[in-house]
Amino acid sequence: MKVISQNTAFGGMQGVFAHDSETTKCEMTFAVFVPPQAITEKRPVLWYLSGLTCTHANVMEKGEYRRMAAELGLIVVCPDVSPRGNDVPDELTNWKMGKGAGMYLNATEKPWAEYYQMYSYITEELPGLIAEQFRADMSRQGIFGHSMGGHGAMTIALKNPERFKSCSAFAPIVNPLTADWTQDAFEKYLGADRAKWREYDACALVEDGARFPEFLVDQGKADSFLEMGLAPWKFEEAVKGKDIGLTLRMHERYDHSYYFISTFMEDHLKWHAERLG
Repeated sequence: MKVISQNTAFGGMQGVFAHDSETTKCEMTFAVFVPPQAITEKRPVLWYLSGLTCTHANVMEKGEYRRMAAELGLIVVCPDVSPRGNDVPDELTNWKMGKGAGMYLNATEKPWAEYYQMYSYITEELPGLIAEQFRADMSRQGIFGHSMGGHGAMTIALKNPERFKSCSAFAPIVNPLTADWTQDAFEKYLGADRAKWREYDACALVEDGARFPEFLVDQGKADSFLEMGLAPWKFEEAVKGKDIGLTLRMHERYDHSYYFISTFMEDHLKWHAERLG
């Protein structure tokens, strides 16, 4: 693991690191905030997955999570959203595909499959590195994210309920099978058989029997992507009558930006901390 930067914040450490990933066949960068309590004891781990076009830096610089994470004693891990590098396939004129748009899935189609294995990277390789390098209590993990990252957090939680004790999301893409900004990428990554897409769709996973105890979802009503890309009411409908709790909060005047995310970040951190113990 290579140290890119380390800075003291609220008594803890905000670091940025890089490592050569066997899963994505390239160097991956990620951020970790370690609270002061981790000097003497293992602390719970909260994963934050960012959205389309982002890197680890967006939430690290604009998410405003450090003060409350330090108070609550939470380790916050912020991975990149896709593979990077000159050899990694990309579509330079398409921000919904390729670099910056990994969709938190394991691609099966060429040329994407060799590098775009973000589901395995987030659920297998990077957790191993975090457990090895930081004073992290891996028996207490939560996951949350924004937009594409909200999609990633919810699908990963639904597929790994034994690992994660909490899951929340800001403006998540809950139904990629129908969302206007995911269908093209899903077809290129996974092929034309839409039945294979269901493995990475929160609504479809619930319909197919996946369960998770509860979700917290915040959504701005002024979000320009609300109707065609996000549609949280579809997930609300999907969990009806299922053994899944959902707190869906719709907020007047808030959009899709980090102004929205930072406003409700502390609510999410407290919500996770209550469930992580």
